Amino acid sequence: MSTTSLLIVLYLARFAAACLLRYLNLRHLRRYGSTVPEGFADAVDAQALAKSASYTLAQSRLALIDSIYDSALLLIFMFTPLLPLYDRWIASLTDSFVLRGVLFMLVLTLIQEVLDIPFSLYSTFRLERRYGFNTTTPSLWLSDLLKSALISAALTAIVISAALLLVQHSPGLWWLWVWAFFALFSIVMIYISPYVIEPLFSKFEPLGDPELEEEIRMMLAKADLRVKDVQQMDASRRSLHSNAYFTGIGRVKRIVLYDTLLKQMQRPELLAILAHETGHWKKGHIWKRLVLMEAAALALFFLVHQVIVWGGLPLLFGLPQASFLAQVLMVSFIFSIISFPLTPIGSWLSRRNEWEADRFASDLSGAPEALASALVKLSTENLSNLHPHPLYAAFYYSHPPVVDRVAALRAMKGKAPSE
Repeated sequence: MSTTSLLIVLYLARFAAACLLRYLNLRHLRRYGSTVPEGFADAVDAQALAKSASYTLAQSRLALIDSIYDSALLLIFMFTPLLPLYDRWIASLTDSFVLRGVLFMLVLTLIQEVLDIPFSLYSTFRLERRYGFNTTTPSLWLSDLLKSALISAALTAIVISAALLLVQHSPGLWWLWVWAFFALFSIVMIYISPYVIEPLFSKFEPLGDPELEEEIRMMLAKADLRVKDVQQMDASRRSLHSNAYFTGIGRVKRIVLYDTLLKQMQRPELLAILAHETGHWKKGHIWKRLVLMEAAALALFFLVHQVIVWGGLPLLFGLPQASFLAQVLMVSFIFSIISFPLTPIGSWLSRRNEWEADRFASDLSGAPEALASALVKLSTENLSNLHPHPLYAAFYYSHPPVVDRVAALRAMKGKAPSE
């Protein structure tokens, strides 16, 4: 078997494994989806469970079609004459190494965004509307699409230009300098995105409930945490899904609550949700994840450099030669195969952080029942799958299954802090 055939077989095996996990999850849902989980009897009934199961099935079917579509296009592009033809066409446009690389990525990004439009339209205006979530108008959807495309193009041009300049001026150590640039750029974006990019899509304003804001600040003070702003966002312009998040790093932090969340939750539940988010900060989950990601990125950049220096990468794809960016694309394809079995490790680390944040929230608020109640509301309002297959959840879930979280929180009721 040739190396090209082996790569295709391995990619198809990865795809088949993902499909098998999705099948197990849906079969599990069909078998147990009509059973009301313990602790949810007051929040869901048979009709609500049926709607939740239907929503999960509809999402999974769309995701499967999208995955087949994307995988087919990727294999066609990577293992037919399309890649070398595209590579040569980009090279014919300019002699500049940097400009060739920028055009290579910008055109590919634009093509991908155009090809994804049918799925975005169907998801937003058919699936989400059918289940009562979508509030986006066609004009708002188009405006978001255009703004996202322009911002993506601008950021891609900046990042790729800077990275390729470093490659050009330091052929032996570019992997280190490019990694450092990407790390710095990521941190800068964390700082400026809430003030430059996010307001282009949503309206942020001070929390409309001064008493709630004061309670939030008092709770955070108990954890020795200060925030610059507590704001609400007009999420209901696009969807009735609800959420809340912290943004920023260091001393520049703010809390953002969806207006949909403010309507759904009682005050103790809102405080409990924010106590959970506070737990992530106090336990160092944010910076630990950032350090872990940057360490992995450094190793990946080094490996990319070594593989490209090796010189045999194009031959693995049946090509005599390929441009620098084309080889980066090849490494990304191989990495998508290798990284798939490692997915459960990242998921487990994330779930461990969520358990820690739940325990911290219980200690901080002294009201684990409030967080349990909030999770029940969030899962039922968002039509979450209450019966995921254990293997599927272990592989993909960044959060513990909500039924398990609710049971654990209610088991904390009446216990001493950190018991």
